[in-house]
Amino acid sequence: MEMKLEKNQGGLLRLREKKGRGESGLSALYHKELADHIGSRRFLIVLVLIVLTSYASIYGAVSNLSDAVASDSDFIFLKLFTLSGNSIPSFTSFIALLGPFVGLTLGFDAINSERAEGTLNRLVSQPIYRDSVINGKFLAGAAIITVMVFSMGLFIGGVGLLVTGIPPSAEEIGRVLVFLVFTAVYICFWLALAILFSVLCRHAATSAMLGIGLWIFFALFMSLVATMTAGFLYPINDTATVGQVLNNYECQTAINRLSPYYLYSEAVSTIMNPNVRSTNLILPQQLSGAITGYLSLGQSILLVWPHMTGLLALTAVIFGISYIGFMRREVRSR
Repeated sequence: MEMKLEKNQGGLLRLREKKGRGESGLSALYHKELADHIGSRRFLIVLVLIVLTSYASIYGAVSNLSDAVASDSDFIFLKLFTLSGNSIPSFTSFIALLGPFVGLTLGFDAINSERAEGTLNRLVSQPIYRDSVINGKFLAGAAIITVMVFSMGLFIGGVGLLVTGIPPSAEEIGRVLVFLVFTAVYICFWLALAILFSVLCRHAATSAMLGIGLWIFFALFMSLVATMTAGFLYPINDTATVGQVLNNYECQTAINRLSPYYLYSEAVSTIMNPNVRSTNLILPQQLSGAITGYLSLGQSILLVWPHMTGLLALTAVIFGISYIGFMRREVRSR
């Protein structure tokens, strides 16, 4: 407890110094939170986890790269991110599953820990606007997430370039950049959700459990709920027609797309695989006369643009709720 209070007091001293140099309250809080994240043991643990994840995924991809290139020699650089090894998921699968852990870890105690230790009163007593507190915490977490995501992308790209010796094309670089932007937005959604629980819950353990529970539900059980609901509304049996099968599939897809995990996975699989030509079911008659080939980056972005808009909207709504809750809550209450 004493070490935590000393760290918070040091942050308040840095805050006063930056205010004395004429910096705005948001800028000072942003730099304080950024320094606290970088200097914490939690950040080091998350960083080690990310490094191990990146190493394991690139090892699995490289081990199976020769077989994949033998069957399809196009877009070799993208295969470094999408190939899975023996019992080792691909990098995109790792991020879809473990990305929420990073966001939840950075934000589950952003507000309630300050309130429980009595440092939130001292923080808002500084000559700053009150909303700068929650804005600075979210922006600092988002900056850490963005740096982590793009560092992982550069690490995998650099190792892949050394292993294959084949430089990526402009199309591949563009797809990887879009993928990294999607990943940063996806993890920032979970950061906003963690901050919301931190505002609503008095104890950090409660907010952490709520975040982990939603993470597990969306990653493991949402597809089961979608299948059961679609089966109840549009049952399929031996005498089912094509229309009933389509209704069942569309219902499953619509329910699954309420999950940020499914939205991210579907968007990433479309961006990182130029063979994907649609995010919906394609009937055989729709393939009649179609020309075999790859979609351009622009066409792939058009397919997943609703996914990006949905993730951004969800992040904005969740953070907006946490912002309103923080501004209306009495700071002195414990």
